[in-house]
Amino acid sequence: MSSADPVSELLDTHEQVAFWHDRETGLRAIIALYSTALGPGLGGTRFHPYASADDALDDVLNLSRGMAYKNAMAGLPHGGGKAVIIGDPTTDKTPELLRAYGRFVESLGGRYVTACDVGTYVADMDVVAQTTRFATGRSEAMGGAGDSSVLTAYGVFQGMRASAEHLWGRPTMRGRRVGVAGVGKVGHRLVDLLVEDGAAVVVTDVVLAASKAVLTAHPEVEVVSDALALSGLDLDVYSPCALGGALDDATIDRLQVGVVCGAANNQLVDVSDEGGSADRLQARGILYVPDFVVNSGGVIQVADELHGFDFERARARTAGIFATTLEVLRMATEHGTTPAAAADHVAEQRMAAARPGGVWLPDSAPQFSAATARR
Repeated sequence: MSSADPVSELLDTHEQVAFWHDRETGLRAIIALYSTALGPGLGGTRFHPYASADDALDDVLNLSRGMAYKNAMAGLPHGGGKAVIIGDPTTDKTPELLRAYGRFVESLGGRYVTACDVGTYVADMDVVAQTTRFATGRSEAMGGAGDSSVLTAYGVFQGMRASAEHLWGRPTMRGRRVGVAGVGKVGHRLVDLLVEDGAAVVVTDVVLAASKAVLTAHPEVEVVSDALALSGLDLDVYSPCALGGALDDATIDRLQVGVVCGAANNQLVDVSDEGGSADRLQARGILYVPDFVVNSGGVIQVADELHGFDFERARARTAGIFATTLEVLRMATEHGTTPAAAADHVAEQRMAAARPGGVWLPDSAPQFSAATARR
């Protein structure tokens, strides 16, 4: 790769990137730590059939950076980390491979704490935890917090309420039309909250069964064929809740919405400081609520698990996303910038002020009470 390659440029900004290949199980994985200025890196493990190792590296670098900003905005004592396992989770995932992955996590001595992400589930984290002290998002039976999608959806809902307060003067989705692209673990729960709040909801998902499950639970919800169709509808809120890269130029130009607020990570395709996706949204009069501000409920939940999980405590902290979102939106308005730039500034200031030297070392790694490591 040339020095001008975007992946190379991202790599230059990261604190640590580790590759792992286990010959016995076929595990191929990457862990990226963007920053540990605020504490050990915390972020999920994505299990995905990447087309190439370069694609996997690109994804893990972007995701780990997003986690650093997300954890900083959530006020957590954690830096940004992320992991990817290269493979098809429906065919390649085995207990032996997950235990090998746990050994990879353990080898970093606590600098990275993992959890669930796309392609990994609570039951998987139970297996990973057999070989590392640093796995969260485990089942309640194993001393964990269970499904983190519950609070992820709740946090995104709080971000939507804050955007409604900022734009329309009332913190509710009642009477608003909301389009949700992706109704898997998080999106389905978000639909539950929106319907309960009185919103008219339109959904789509590449997995037909996911849309059918929503329709079964909420017959009043409208289903459209794909994200292309959804993004062209007249909506109050567009909510990307699937994989990243949802907001490219073509999608932004199609949108007929007041607000974009969703659970997906890294929604903006062009993150340039000037003329990028955030500026393009602002120029079209669309209020973009940064994903890493509103989708931190899940990481708040798994961070709480490290110290003996208390759901009500984690839920109360997640409810704070409402105030954080309002602060970011008001700051952007006051300084004449985009919400994305305002949120970046807050997160960067917190990381810069956090730790002399900017690196968390494992010599003081916490011995989490829920750990079940077996070497």
